Amino acid sequence: MNRVNRLSVAIGFGLLSLLVLPLAFAQRGAGPGQRARMYNPANETIVKGAVEEVKNVTGKHGWNGTHLVLKVPGNATDVRESVEEGKVVAETLKKGDRTVDVHLGPAAYLKEKGVSFAKGDEIEVTGAKADFQGSEAIIAREVKKGTETLVLRDAQGIPKWSRSWWRR
Repeated sequence: MNRVNRLSVAIGFGLLSLLVLPLAFAQRGAGPGQRARMYNPANETIVKGAVEEVKNVTGKHGWNGTHLVLKVPGNATDVRESVEEGKVVAETLKKGDRTVDVHLGPAAYLKEKGVSFAKGDEIEVTGAKADFQGSEAIIAREVKKGTETLVLRDAQGIPKWSRSWWRR
């Protein structure tokens, strides 16, 4: 009888751990993989402007990300496009110069692609507006600089670097 009780307790702990482990992993904070969840194609926009500042930001888990502060001129038009049909559904004229925080991706990925940005670079960013730590930001999907286009995410916001890093 004592042996049956021990077996029941062991099975009970095993089942309990199967229920608790998924909850423990669900409590992780936002890291690089969480950014794809912030990307909502319905909030996609295109902004053009000059790079005001390049920031390398260290996240909670030690990864380094690149952010740009983009100065958007006062007469710029903010365009939102329909991803499904590729047609413009809304335009808003912005008055007065403003700055926009643009989140690109891991610094290592940009370095791997041979891309860099400097103050004064004229760029066009296609990305989704998102709330990041209480302020509006744009999670970049594509960045055009001159004749070159850097593709960071697919149309659903899945980062290109997540695929390349998983294959290694």
